[in-house]
Amino acid sequence: MTKTLFFVARAGWLACLLCAWMTTALAQVPIPAPPSVGATSYILLDFHSDQALAERNSDERIEPASITKLMTSYVAFRELAAGNLDLDDEVLVSEKAWRTPGSRMFIEVGNRVRVEDLLKGIIIQSGNDASVAIAEHIAGDEVVFASMMNEQAAVLGMIGTNYTNATGLPHPEQYTTARDIAVLARALINEFPDFYAWYSEREFTFGGIRQHNRNRLLWRDPSVDGLKTGHTSSAGYCLVTSASRDGMRLISVVMGTSSEEARATASQALLNYGFRFFETYQLYEGGSVLATERIWQGRDNELPLGIDSDLFVTVPRGRYDALEARLELPDRLTAPVHSGSTLGQLLIELDGDALVSRPLVALADVEEAGFFGRASDSVRMWLGGLFGGD
Repeated sequence: MTKTLFFVARAGWLACLLCAWMTTALAQVPIPAPPSVGATSYILLDFHSDQALAERNSDERIEPASITKLMTSYVAFRELAAGNLDLDDEVLVSEKAWRTPGSRMFIEVGNRVRVEDLLKGIIIQSGNDASVAIAEHIAGDEVVFASMMNEQAAVLGMIGTNYTNATGLPHPEQYTTARDIAVLARALINEFPDFYAWYSEREFTFGGIRQHNRNRLLWRDPSVDGLKTGHTSSAGYCLVTSASRDGMRLISVVMGTSSEEARATASQALLNYGFRFFETYQLYEGGSVLATERIWQGRDNELPLGIDSDLFVTVPRGRYDALEARLELPDRLTAPVHSGSTLGQLLIELDGDALVSRPLVALADVEEAGFFGRASDSVRMWLGGLFGGD
């Protein structure tokens, strides 16, 4: 059984949403090909809808360089959220952490450094020494911490990623993909919005040494508020960026460019492309009733149906009116049914092509009726089968 739905606009979420809903002659903007980007791989992702708007070699295995530190901080944030770590905890700096080569926060062996300072040293200054220090404090040593990183990568579905260290220093078994990095960036922004604010800070001073964030777009584009740079001679220059304009947030991942300027220019081009030619709408709220269906042999005769979380879609600018929503359900629903049970599918199509699908779930429990109630419904279903009723 298939039913067509009207979209439920969330008032006030985007001004252009109401315009698209009310205007029948909205001009369609042609969508050109994505900009030419001199990168080994890249992806442009909408944060709310999780749709890729442009990509190249996004599933190709690549070296992450200091983009690794996104997972280093993500694991630390989870430990903070779980109560296993506190921002004011003091971390004893080991000789290994102090001797770690590459970019540095300039912590000194034997000193004690607050967790918050170490995290800012990782996020803003890209300190390898800070990364090893926090890894050792959380897990005992960096190898065990890398296993924690891999556990979280598996939970997030980062199937093309493996970590062997917390810094991003080259290792033959340390690898990721542009798509996996976007997945991680989206999770970090979504789960830890308060900590995410640190990624927009342009500088951090520790021990009298002031260092600037290497993300040039923080100075060039006021809509950019993160995330992380990376570079080794083998990985090239990499940049993960997020920006928000008029309620629409995009994440770009650019890997393997030729210079700091090239990674900034490529990221800016992708962001501008996404914001110029696409728009994102919230179609339905999680838990809202999308349909109420007849249910048989239950203590109640009707069952509310919906989706378990908010549904966003990203479409070419001016194409909102071309969206269609359909519900696919079995011909009959029969009790008992438990709230949250999947009973069908919500399908969103654009010009007849599938755009996104979500499980359609029961929003209430319906217990099985007693003997006489079941018998009565059985007769009604039998008669309905004979005479074409419902």
